Amino acid sequence: MSNRTETDKAITTVWRQEQARLIASLTRVVRDISLAEELAQDALMAALKHWPETGVPRNPGAWLMQAGKRKAIDYFRHRKMAAGKLEEVGRTMEEDVPDAETAIHDSMDDDVGDDLLRLIFTSCHPILPAESRVALTLRLIGGLTTEEIARAFLANDTTIGQRIVRAKRTIADAGLPYEVPRGAERVERLASVLGVLYLIFNEGYSATAGEDWMRPQLCEEAMRMGRILTQLMPEEAEVHGLLALMEIQHSRVTARTNAKGEPILLPDQNRALWDQLMIRRGLNGLQRVTALGGDTGPYALQAAIAACHARARRAEDTDWRRIASLYALLVEVMPSPVVELNRAVAVSMAEGPAPALTLVDAIRSGGLLDNYHLLYGVRGDLLSKLGRHTEANLDFRRAAELTRNEREKAYLLGRADEAMSALTA
Repeated sequence: MSNRTETDKAITTVWRQEQARLIASLTRVVRDISLAEELAQDALMAALKHWPETGVPRNPGAWLMQAGKRKAIDYFRHRKMAAGKLEEVGRTMEEDVPDAETAIHDSMDDDVGDDLLRLIFTSCHPILPAESRVALTLRLIGGLTTEEIARAFLANDTTIGQRIVRAKRTIADAGLPYEVPRGAERVERLASVLGVLYLIFNEGYSATAGEDWMRPQLCEEAMRMGRILTQLMPEEAEVHGLLALMEIQHSRVTARTNAKGEPILLPDQNRALWDQLMIRRGLNGLQRVTALGGDTGPYALQAAIAACHARARRAEDTDWRRIASLYALLVEVMPSPVVELNRAVAVSMAEGPAPALTLVDAIRSGGLLDNYHLLYGVRGDLLSKLGRHTEANLDFRRAAELTRNEREKAYLLGRADEAMSALTA
């Protein structure tokens, strides 16, 4: 491999690691996310120009930060912006001018952490629609390109690009303070941040549309951002709870599909393929949650449910009564018909299909999940176990009509055919 190729690879790696922090710090300086992104790109271009000649600096993050701030000064000078803003940026630069790059980096550590946290809370602000929060977070914090985000969500590049541009404009027009919220607002806003990360993870874990059952890149990004958040907010139990949940669920990723990419449900998975290191990380995260007194948080409870599966060496060893009781607690903390449906599945495993079907029919009568394919998939499975194969066939076909994931559709139609075959057996 040539020196140029090695340098280019190093630059790509450094950029991946430092982009979010660079944008976050520049946003604090210029108070404009779009401008901060442009300045960060300028710093990257400077690295692409200089590093192949001089080599990768000992502290590349500090080099990029200094380059970005110099670009900011050049920008304001060139456009003759307000003198006060120029002085503010200039003062920041003067503090960072010393030649010792390690000293620069160390002096910025606390600020950079705070800046990154501010950027996370800004990109996940409730003023933005959910899909915009996801796209902007993947762009700013995850460092994905517009094309990568579009590909991950099977969307048009232009659509994702416009979504990101509108999100930035909304933030600017609303004059949102670039800060970490405090008090009651912090609790609400943190819930939004965690919700965005879990949306990203779930889209990767069980893709809502397309040919693939999973999109692991999104899971990896969600977990990477979750780890960043645990470092920035180490005393927040729910942050650790969400990361534990994602890690335990992701431990099963290699066992969730066969060689053809077809889904394998949890009871049928080869548990020897589960990633034990990932499971240990998740269980350690749960211990941290307990130490912080956050066992009853929504993500902590879901992580505890996932842990019940992770601890069972065989499907038949699963403590379904414990899982059902955890879902009952989760319903109290986070009332939702989807959570009720999951509880019904646990009840079916603990007590049998009949009491579970009663719960599912009560959920169905509420009408909130009329277009939710898993309602009909679960109901079809319960009906099959009760020998009501004609009804099961209809529910499986209804579920297949509602899903937009082709792998899931094929699986559900297969279950429908099995129900019909059972009628003639």
